[in-house]
Amino acid sequence: MRYISTRGEAPPRDFEGVLLAGLAEDGGLFVPETWPVLTSAEWRGLRGLPYPDLAARILALFTGGQPDEATLRPMLRQAYAGFGHPAVAPLVQLDTRVFALELFHGPTLAFKDMAMQALGPLFDHVLARRGQRVTIVGATSGDTGSAAIEALRDRATVDVVILHPEGRTSPVQRRQMTTVLAPNIANLAIDGSFDDCQDLVKAMFADAPFRAEMQLSAVNSINWARIALQIPYYVAAALALGAPDREVAFSVPTGNFGNVLAAWAARRMGLPIAQLLIGSNRNDILTRFLSANDMTMRAVEPSLSPSMDIQVSSNFERLLFELLGRDAPATAQTMRRFRAEGRMPVPDEAWHSAARIFRGFTLGDEGILAEIARLHGQGYLADPHTAVGTAAALASPPADPSIPIVVAATAHPAKFPEAVRQATGIEAPLPPRLADLYERPERFSRLPADLDAVEAFVRRHALRNAA
Repeated sequence: MRYISTRGEAPPRDFEGVLLAGLAEDGGLFVPETWPVLTSAEWRGLRGLPYPDLAARILALFTGGQPDEATLRPMLRQAYAGFGHPAVAPLVQLDTRVFALELFHGPTLAFKDMAMQALGPLFDHVLARRGQRVTIVGATSGDTGSAAIEALRDRATVDVVILHPEGRTSPVQRRQMTTVLAPNIANLAIDGSFDDCQDLVKAMFADAPFRAEMQLSAVNSINWARIALQIPYYVAAALALGAPDREVAFSVPTGNFGNVLAAWAARRMGLPIAQLLIGSNRNDILTRFLSANDMTMRAVEPSLSPSMDIQVSSNFERLLFELLGRDAPATAQTMRRFRAEGRMPVPDEAWHSAARIFRGFTLGDEGILAEIARLHGQGYLADPHTAVGTAAALASPPADPSIPIVVAATAHPAKFPEAVRQATGIEAPLPPRLADLYERPERFSRLPADLDAVEAFVRRHALRNAA
């Protein structure tokens, strides 16, 4: 299994190389050179596997034997052992055809744990074998940062610097990052939006001397390993509902496009997914694209669903590469124009191809509160992001009523207590292991959205730990 860049100017890599590199040197994202495709019999053969074993089987399709399934299986069993539900990612039926796929039973109460808890031991395995040390830099709109920090804290071969937009995460999200006082962890509150943080991370990777000096790596969903580790829960849900002998649809609240891209990848591998619903908040660039081929960048607006407060969805580049027939020069040119002009010119044929699979839906803050209240009235407590997903499922279902819709329930409601309180009048308590979160001391630094200042901070952090 080899990986190529969506922009075509970086050398191909194997899985371990992609894991450690994160972003390609040409600014593109790594994708499989060829996609593994399973037959119906092979999908049926996965039914009934415990989640860690299913995840090992799927991930092994992308590793090219390094590491192999036998090595991955105990690694993933350990990774998911601490989750708060024996199914790891249980399905909860909400009505006759809508199900919630609960992805928030990990240590930081968000779907990012599903991949990140496995990334930690993967990094350990590869770095120990190679005798290397890396510096991981990441941008977060709320959940990626805490999941990465929890997975990588106190690891001897990894230093971590996470950038978050100051004042634009929930207090729970921020404290889950800033109260981890491990020596290899550092947090930066950036004066700006998530897109500013993401741009800084990409700029550090584009700075070749700095990238080499710091041995940079990434845990954002720009890292292909993150996407590969998110595919299994879509497989598990589809199999539980009758696939491959029955079609399913997924509704995914979407910001950086990585989570829904994993569902698309499962479809590309042959899983019978009839439709993918993309839920957006007021930052609705993806919905505008799907409805009118309008991928025009606007200012990021803070909302009750902060993990979706994004206008530049990095993982869309991977889909664009596929929509353009894997034409790397065309992908690179389109992405350059998007960053230069704030508008992405997608050919109509490619747009129509996307619109046949994906459907967009937008829900503002008032609608989010109303949907949380509606679900609560039916006995289910949802966070603001999941509410966008359930509303999308009701508003844009597949025409065939026999097709079930699985909503990616991406975060525990306790991560967004103010929104839940506004909608329902009740408190969503944190699990016992996080009950003292508001009493823990915080540690983070504030910086402007300035590349030189951020690089100097990262260098100090990494060199201090290396010494």
